[in-house]
Amino acid sequence: MTEDKKSPKGPNKSDTIMMIAAKRGFFYPSAEIYGAKAGFWTYGHLGTRLKHNWENLWRNYFLGLSRSYFEIDDCHIMPKKVFEGSGHLAHFNDPLTECSKCHFRFRADQLIEDALKTNVGGLDEAALTKLIDDNKLLCPRCGSALMPVKWFNMMFEMKVGATGEDIMYLRPESAQSPYLAFKREFEALRKKIPFGLAVVGKAYRNEISPRQGFFRLREFTQAELQIFFDPDRINEAENWDFVKAYKLRLCLAKDASEGKITEITCEEANRELKIPKFYAYNMAKVQQFYLSLLGIPAEKFRFRELDEKERAFYNKLHFDIELDMGTLGGFKEVAGVHYRTNHDLGGHQEHSGENLEVVIGDKRFIPHVLELSFGVDRNVWAVMDLFYRQEPERALFAFPSLLAPIEVAMYPLVNKDNIPEYSSELYSKLGKEFKMFFDDSGSIGRRYRRQDEIGTPYGVTVDYDSLNDNTVTLRDRDSMKQVRVKGDELIQTLKKVIAGELSFEKAGAPVVPKAPEKEEKE
Repeated sequence: MTEDKKSPKGPNKSDTIMMIAAKRGFFYPSAEIYGAKAGFWTYGHLGTRLKHNWENLWRNYFLGLSRSYFEIDDCHIMPKKVFEGSGHLAHFNDPLTECSKCHFRFRADQLIEDALKTNVGGLDEAALTKLIDDNKLLCPRCGSALMPVKWFNMMFEMKVGATGEDIMYLRPESAQSPYLAFKREFEALRKKIPFGLAVVGKAYRNEISPRQGFFRLREFTQAELQIFFDPDRINEAENWDFVKAYKLRLCLAKDASEGKITEITCEEANRELKIPKFYAYNMAKVQQFYLSLLGIPAEKFRFRELDEKERAFYNKLHFDIELDMGTLGGFKEVAGVHYRTNHDLGGHQEHSGENLEVVIGDKRFIPHVLELSFGVDRNVWAVMDLFYRQEPERALFAFPSLLAPIEVAMYPLVNKDNIPEYSSELYSKLGKEFKMFFDDSGSIGRRYRRQDEIGTPYGVTVDYDSLNDNTVTLRDRDSMKQVRVKGDELIQTLKKVIAGELSFEKAGAPVVPKAPEKEEKE
């Protein structure tokens, strides 16, 4: 039995995380008092912080890879001609099948994959219809026959202006913004390539039947970096020596059915698999982001290669980044590295009539694009899945400090005898350096459990000894160990512990608890 299957002991992992998320303020259905619509969610106070922490880590890391990478911000509503030029109006479709009786609509490929446990990516509507008919698949809601599969365009159309005659669209991806801004930014950045334009922002897709709770949304956030470069130099990477011996975790297209992982150095990937150095370098940096910065276990991470049938026709190389999540039954896509060639700029040049060629030296060409694309909401769910722990005495999110919505909680042991005043003063000092929460309600054990459950790495308890010797108890979430630290040394001590410069055990004098911590139910 997988950890996501229901058991007699209670709800599955997905249900448990959803319950904690709604109860504690990570996220919950949008407009739920009026009856929520699938695919729309509100980030609560903790979820907003978790999301922003992830986004800021992404920004600092990926924009820091080059002095020529910059972030832009664009409109979410764009003219119809943009999506004629990008091909979205013609090709941005999902396969739809409809129940002949109750008329509920389903995404055909997902319905087939769920029923037959097979990958049907890349099949056309006729092949999908044949699979439904041959396997006698019926409507999951009422058991009636399903109608033939047809394509459904996922764009959200909008009528703009008083007459309603101007048709515009909500952007289905953030990637178009850098392509539209390319000419302006190329001029502003002194006509040099490679350079990159990043967008962290909303996108909108009219999904046929959103499922998997928080994982597939109609309104979602993307973090994408579009890198414009000279295609003749794709087998060059400025910092190649730093990654050439680094091992990538690949699930090659030929091994996809078995889920086999091939560990291979960047240099071997370039030499044996013919993956260009520029592409392999960026794969290495993506993998390091997940494993080294976010602390994702290596065995939970892989690049999955998409073959010609699965990937978009304009992608010359396409590896999805997948994480192994118990809540979703295995490896699921959270990001991708795509070599989009000059498809995008070429399409916009053709449809707009604007010349998007560049001249570098004596060479004139349309730049090619390497795209690093991340679903922010999917990554938020992934870190909640991968860092959730269920222990005999408690449940917790073991978030790394860099991701945790709250870094430090403050606990006055009692609400009397000048302890609240001491705690408030110390809280004010720490609050200038850390994301803090002041918790003075309930027993100390119950307060520990509340903060463990939302992933707070450290807790500071003020007691009667604090008034006498100016020391406080510092508690570590993961080990539940405690040390005694001087109040005026607490800020620097916490900074060193959070940065990994000082082990928790050496942060202060050890405290021996009077009894093992027990879970206290609310």
